[in-house]
Amino acid sequence: MSKLEQIEKSVAELSPEELKAFAAWFEALKADMWDRQIEADAKAGRLDKFAKQALADHRAGRTSPSESHG
Repeated sequence: MSKLEQIEKSVAELSPEELKAFAAWFEALKADMWDRQIEADAKAGRLDKFAKQALADHRAGRTSPSESHG
């Protein structure tokens, strides 16, 4: 049985309360991994071209104020 299969089996056996706690932990883990990847991409300059394009679009008047979501 692979490690993934073992994890899947273990997760399937969790109680509803344990599954809820696991899901919250897993979502926090994914968010942290995403944050670290974005930070690494930014430090490596992989996002520079997107920032330059966004600034150029804004300066050229191709942007509009965002809608409030509150």
